[in-house]
Amino acid sequence: MIPPRLFSARSWAALEGVRRWTPWARAVPGPGRLFPVHAPSRLLLVGCAHRAKHQEPSGKKLLSEKKLKRHFVDQRRVLVRGGRGGDGASCFHSEPRKEFGGPDGGDGGSGGHVILKVDRQVKSLSSVLSRYQGCDGEDGGRKNCSGRNGALLYVRVPVGTLVKEGGQVLADLSHPGAEYVAALGGAGGKGNRFFLANDNRAPVTCTPGQPGQERVLLLELKTVAHAGMVGFPNAGKSSLLRAISNARPAVASYPFTTLNPHVGVVHYEDHQQVAVADIPGIVRGAHQNRGLGLAFLRHIERCPFLLFVVDLSVPEPWVQLDDLKAELEMYEPGLSRRPHAVVANKVDLPQARARLPQLQARLGQAPIALSAATGENLEELLQRLKELHDDHVAVELEQGRQPLRW
Repeated sequence: MIPPRLFSARSWAALEGVRRWTPWARAVPGPGRLFPVHAPSRLLLVGCAHRAKHQEPSGKKLLSEKKLKRHFVDQRRVLVRGGRGGDGASCFHSEPRKEFGGPDGGDGGSGGHVILKVDRQVKSLSSVLSRYQGCDGEDGGRKNCSGRNGALLYVRVPVGTLVKEGGQVLADLSHPGAEYVAALGGAGGKGNRFFLANDNRAPVTCTPGQPGQERVLLLELKTVAHAGMVGFPNAGKSSLLRAISNARPAVASYPFTTLNPHVGVVHYEDHQQVAVADIPGIVRGAHQNRGLGLAFLRHIERCPFLLFVVDLSVPEPWVQLDDLKAELEMYEPGLSRRPHAVVANKVDLPQARARLPQLQARLGQAPIALSAATGENLEELLQRLKELHDDHVAVELEQGRQPLRW
């Protein structure tokens, strides 16, 4: 046990500051009481990082990880602020029998940056907080000791995150491990040792640390996948994704079962992997933000080739294909003309099989007729999917770009 009389007034002031943000604040004693020896001193060093990770107001209850996974967020406005630089020190060397030791005030440490980093384990922007504050740099000390730089604060974001500021795209984080410095930390101040000169042998000047960069950024997520399945609600896209990949989206007999994009990975024998995204159902007028239009049309932009899923059980299924292409073209010119394949689903139903020749005559080519419920003719879809992927990889390598790998 350490008696309380050994603590100076400055020590108690420091402990009072620690009480405001350490998780064991109730264990810190007041004057006249003993300090608990089991208190984790490590928290004194990592408290800045702990504070930076939790910048939400204390009165707001954070969602648990289980609840966060239920919420798909593809847009987030974030206030990022770099750490403040430490102040420079103004002091002079003091040593016996050395009367004129000279200035020895050290420089302050630089503030920590706030960095956005892509993490494959993160699937949406729901875990991104509304503001982040970088760690401050330490002040300079005696004996020419410079302050420690503030620790870097990494914010994990999913693959395919766009970073915007005022409508301008600053970064496109479309590859795993990609980083972007969202806010720079402030420069540390200079100690009086820095101002030593021949005409000024005893400077007392020192400069304060600079504040960190402050920005308001808009993070926008666009799902990154090789193929995007596009279709009207209740066309069987989720069932098809479950049949060809390890993804498990919700499946039901009513429309708009899928409200969030799901990405499944199709594995081939040669260890090749193709990512397929299940885009929620598109309705007529989606380019005018009807239904869930613009919220999920942006996820199709990332897909180099498409799978148009048509429900054969409805009258005139070829009208669905025309409407889908029209919506994509009005949202972004040229989007409907990307390499694609037409998938005619629900061929196991009698009325659907009777409409297959009419659909083939309208298209001028044979669509991929299959049944996601029974697994009929899935091999043809997998083969066509592999051909589209191989063509895409060849084009990317020919143009000197690295294709997306899963």
